[in-house]
Amino acid sequence: MKTHSQEILDADSNSKRSCLWGIVPAVSILCVVLIFSSSFFTQRFNEKLLRWRMNTSTLENDTCKNQCRPGGSSALPEGIISNTSDLEMRPLWSISMTKTIEKEQNLSTNLFAMAVGITQKDLVNKMVKKFLASNFVVMLFHYDGIVDEWNEFEWSNHVIHVAVANQSKWWFAKRFLHPDIVAEYGYIFLWDEDLGVEHFHPDKYVSIIKSEGLEISQPALDTEKSEVHHQITSRGRRSNVHRRIYKTGGRGKSCDENSSGPPCTGWVEMMAPVFSRAAWRCVWYMIQNDLIHAWGLDIQLGYCAQGDRTKNVGVVDAEYIIHYGHPTLGGLDLHKVSSGAKDHRVDVRRQSYNELQVFRKRWQKAVEEDKCWVDPFQ
Repeated sequence: MKTHSQEILDADSNSKRSCLWGIVPAVSILCVVLIFSSSFFTQRFNEKLLRWRMNTSTLENDTCKNQCRPGGSSALPEGIISNTSDLEMRPLWSISMTKTIEKEQNLSTNLFAMAVGITQKDLVNKMVKKFLASNFVVMLFHYDGIVDEWNEFEWSNHVIHVAVANQSKWWFAKRFLHPDIVAEYGYIFLWDEDLGVEHFHPDKYVSIIKSEGLEISQPALDTEKSEVHHQITSRGRRSNVHRRIYKTGGRGKSCDENSSGPPCTGWVEMMAPVFSRAAWRCVWYMIQNDLIHAWGLDIQLGYCAQGDRTKNVGVVDAEYIIHYGHPTLGGLDLHKVSSGAKDHRVDVRRQSYNELQVFRKRWQKAVEEDKCWVDPFQ
């Protein structure tokens, strides 16, 4: 027979078992709920993580799409792309790294290019010497195809020679002075060969046009010794630079303080132009591939002046040259002339006038067709 205390213990034990059996279903239900909740939240987290990754990927793709790359370079990693070149000569055999660094630090910063024929070699020699002494890269375009005869000059192996018979300065420039090739040079001098430089110093000239902010310029002409075609190119003795001329009546257009375009202001002649890097990039695009004499281009050069042509285009009086006006392309070599030789200068001038008319028509057509272009000088 159970005692009273044993009955109490049995009752407590039964009560605990009953409580445990009551808790088990609740715990099971809670576990099921937790499992489903965990699964739900895990799925939501994974969805958010996937969306974040997709957004990150999209952002990266947009960034890549917005990269400014040169045409044709998309197959290359960006760091290996070399955007520009230059006209510096490089050694064929190795040199020390120290010498390489020194050479890089002393690279020429300006370019002098000129169309030449062997009959003008004395004038060319004087010009080349002056520009080389001022650390210019010099490039000669041989329109008579003759190169070897220039070897008599000690500088011949230090300049770049390009020879194609019977082509003009502008034909050469369009093909061999692409803006990306000459982008390393601050100024591009593109001159004729019949010029005297006794009173001209390239480094002083560059210093003047930099200080004056001239994007397109030319040295003035010595009026006593030069063949002068346009009054604006004549040397003035009262200033370092002039940007306009004043004239009334007489032949041609009158010019006063209200004149805003060529030939009164914003204009240089084509025998000795000098272009800044930015101006040349614009001018190169304006040179027509098939119009090799470039007549008419001078009137439109102001559009490449990187702003106000009345301020950014000028003639430098302090550093002046002589224009001898020697016949070059198509002219006869008086030392080698034969009885059956023909002087083609008349044909050259006729072609030049024809190209002038073609260029004018093309310009007008381009203006009419480009609805987005606004003439800054109108």
